[in-house]
Amino acid sequence: MTTQTLMVQGTTSDAGKSMLVTALCRWLARQGVSVAPFKPQNMALNSVVTVDGGEIGRAQAVQALAAGLAPHTDMNPVLLKPNTDKNAQIIIHGHAIDNMDARGFHDYKSIALKAALESHSRLIEKYDKIIVEGAGSPVEINLRANDIANMGFAEAVDCPVILIADIDRGGVFAHLVGTLALLSESEQARIQGFIINRFRGDIALLQPGLDWLEQYTGKPVLGVLPYLQGLHLEAEDALPRTTDFVEPMEQDCLRVIVPALPRISNHTDFDPLRLHPQVNLQFIGPGETIPPTDLIILPGSKSVCADLNWLRDQGWELAIRRHLRYGGKLIGICGGFQMLGKHIHDPNGLEGDAGSAQGFAFFDMETTLEPEKLLRNTQGTFAFNNAVITGYEIHTGITTYHTHYQPSVHLTHSDDGAISEDGLILGTYLHGIFESPPACDELLIWSGLGNLNHKLDYYAIRDVQINRLADCVDQYLDTAYLHRLLSLSVKTS
Repeated sequence: MTTQTLMVQGTTSDAGKSMLVTALCRWLARQGVSVAPFKPQNMALNSVVTVDGGEIGRAQAVQALAAGLAPHTDMNPVLLKPNTDKNAQIIIHGHAIDNMDARGFHDYKSIALKAALESHSRLIEKYDKIIVEGAGSPVEINLRANDIANMGFAEAVDCPVILIADIDRGGVFAHLVGTLALLSESEQARIQGFIINRFRGDIALLQPGLDWLEQYTGKPVLGVLPYLQGLHLEAEDALPRTTDFVEPMEQDCLRVIVPALPRISNHTDFDPLRLHPQVNLQFIGPGETIPPTDLIILPGSKSVCADLNWLRDQGWELAIRRHLRYGGKLIGICGGFQMLGKHIHDPNGLEGDAGSAQGFAFFDMETTLEPEKLLRNTQGTFAFNNAVITGYEIHTGITTYHTHYQPSVHLTHSDDGAISEDGLILGTYLHGIFESPPACDELLIWSGLGNLNHKLDYYAIRDVQINRLADCVDQYLDTAYLHRLLSLSVKTS
């Protein structure tokens, strides 16, 4: 097996694969190793624009940052973005090529594998080590044929695999042993060891189980990672757990609510607000009461018309209009911005059934979804206070204004978005608008935060968290074994 590539697979979704790949990338980079992350196939609605003008999953972008690299499309060559429960947009090498149902993509997998192998080959020419993240579980029986996300890829490139499991879910030994048992003999041989994630308590009480696991499987346990309280790592797709929210330090805080749309995209836009000590942010799910608030944010969506109808069914239109009558602020981002206009047209059925949807009509504008997707990293200033802003655009909509509005952002290449005449509503196509500290501060003030006593540097926080993960590799994993597995002469301090 090649020692240039190491793959991390998990017994379940959210077992810790993304976290471990991030940790290993930073751990290796701190030792001076040239390393890059890679995920052959990802399914996620959180994505970013890469340095080469494509689109990849957010988790791989964070892993690239951990490795000290700019995100590149080769790090996630196949990305699936679900439009409905049965249909997804297929993105190959950073660009959308078609919408497919599960059966259609199954037939397409051989072409997708070729794309993944091409990207992997380019990466191994540039970097000494490649850390690969699998997807879901490697033993989803119905998905095993023509697999490109887990063992199918590992077999194709002949690389070793580490298997990680989440003890916080319960049943960790069954997860590990059961996964191993359902693999073929050649795949079992690829498993070089186990890692147990999110352990709480006295490790001595777990030791008999670890000894039994090694004896029963003949595979080593490479370490037990602790449950890290307050860990912030940008989510691959799922909305953050409630227990991960940061409680505001001050009673007089800004209240922010975001509807948890069925096809919400890039909800990582709100991570800086979740972490801010003067902000109380809540995602409001289906059937939940819409509480009084200072700011409502309509997020991005992969199915804007369907999610717009969902908002109406959930009572959001009446709640938003009442909120605005009392002087509350409203922000629409990307798909949420499109919802603020009079109509959204999808004549080609790009995000579901072809047709049009009536918007909230806060702006005299309409949007038509077109096949060509705009992907762009950009920067500029807010129109109302000149605060510097950085962000990125990922959208298919072309918006036409029938009334002139003050733009919300002056970008280097053009103006973006709109601000309502009464100053209560702000719309923009830019994702990441809260990540830049000056922009975040000004948006909080605009939204009604009277005394901004705390400034949050989101980029610094993210880097601290990544280093925290790399420290865990040094402290809790068998680094000598990892060095041998990766054929590294470099030694940890």
